[in-house]
Amino acid sequence: MNLSNLHPPEGSRRNKKRIGRGEGSGTGVTAGRGHKGQQSRSGYSRKRGFEGGQMPLNRRLPKRGFHNPFRVEYAVVNLDTLTARFEEGVEVTPELLRECGVVRQSRALVKVLARGKISKQLTVKAHRFSAKAMQAITDAGGQCELIPATSRK
Repeated sequence: MNLSNLHPPEGSRRNKKRIGRGEGSGTGVTAGRGHKGQQSRSGYSRKRGFEGGQMPLNRRLPKRGFHNPFRVEYAVVNLDTLTARFEEGVEVTPELLRECGVVRQSRALVKVLARGKISKQLTVKAHRFSAKAMQAITDAGGQCELIPATSRK
């Protein structure tokens, strides 16, 4: 086998069908649109989710509960994770957490929660802290710095 022998598989490459180019082409007269009806007219465009008059799926499915469009999702980091992953005196930032694989989402806001114990002196920068987590970090000799939630990096 060499480059001069290469060719696409049989039937994979076809010429484009030229619509509305006379009766001899096989797609003349109605140009593949059928006879009459809404879809035969020029300018017709089907709405997203339209199912030909059948009740659309988004209206057939039941709706339950309240879905808050303004909900803010946080990537959660616990104190035991910080103790296990970082050496004493390190400045822990959301970027560092992403590099280490602690936070997976690239643009997630970070919240520190108080599961586990912290014994190392760390400077932790996050978008939110629980009250107990903040207390535990400061008791261990570390610092907590709040980052404004608007700066998503």
